[in-house]
Amino acid sequence: MAKPIVDAEYLNEIERARRDLRALISNKNCAPLLLRLAWHDAGTYDVKTKTGGPNGSIRNEQELNHPANKGLKTAVEFCEEVKVNHPKISYADLYQLAGVVAVEITGGPTIDFIPGRKDSLESPPEGRLPDAKQGKFVDIYGRISGASHLREIFYRMGLGDTDIVALSGGHTLGKAHKDRSDFEGQWTKSPLKFDNSYFVELLKGESKDLLKLPTDKALVEDDKFRKYVELYAKDEDAFFADYATSHKKLSELGFIFKNNSILVKGLLAITIALTAVVLGYLYELNKVTN
Repeated sequence: MAKPIVDAEYLNEIERARRDLRALISNKNCAPLLLRLAWHDAGTYDVKTKTGGPNGSIRNEQELNHPANKGLKTAVEFCEEVKVNHPKISYADLYQLAGVVAVEITGGPTIDFIPGRKDSLESPPEGRLPDAKQGKFVDIYGRISGASHLREIFYRMGLGDTDIVALSGGHTLGKAHKDRSDFEGQWTKSPLKFDNSYFVELLKGESKDLLKLPTDKALVEDDKFRKYVELYAKDEDAFFADYATSHKKLSELGFIFKNNSILVKGLLAITIALTAVVLGYLYELNKVTN
């Protein structure tokens, strides 16, 4: 499919879609679901083969029916409500924008968003996303397989340990559902608020009221992961900074933006227009006051 041309008109459309996504999330309380959609579309990337990634392919029936994507049909349908009003925007951009807005509207960090992703109708093979059940076992070397599994999945994308722990903090939003993942429950006491409480709860150990997946537990059982858990539990600003960086990296895996001059011109045009409006307002205000 053709790559979208990111000009001033496209950038304006992105901002209008952003507003519609805010309204959608507020009305339907679907921030966790849209964040999961963005992650699952992007998290299939393979840095070696340059396949998968944030290309909108998760809307394809084949990929949407992968066990790891159970429940995401609803998220795709929600985004379609926005897409129908903004047909110019690629699905790939829309899904990643939805993830960015989901984090921001629930109190999380502002995440830099650059549009221009190309849609794909080709889905990656099943099995590229994290499997929460992996942490139940110890591998042949005596290592906790939850940590090994997380590294295998995220290193394949080209991400590192900081990214693994920071992105895991997204579990501060939402709940697990038995019919989707074989697990039930929420990770934090406020599942619609993006903060560092996921890490605070992890360090408290087992809780009858809150969920801790095997892969969650791996973050405190692995020394290299645990240092980040401890940092984020005591310093929310550090978590927000690392999360914003890691989320941006995830949302841009395999995405090479070649129209930088067009984007700059578009942004410049918007800036000039806004400046003219502000100066005009100040001029008229000055006439009134004098």
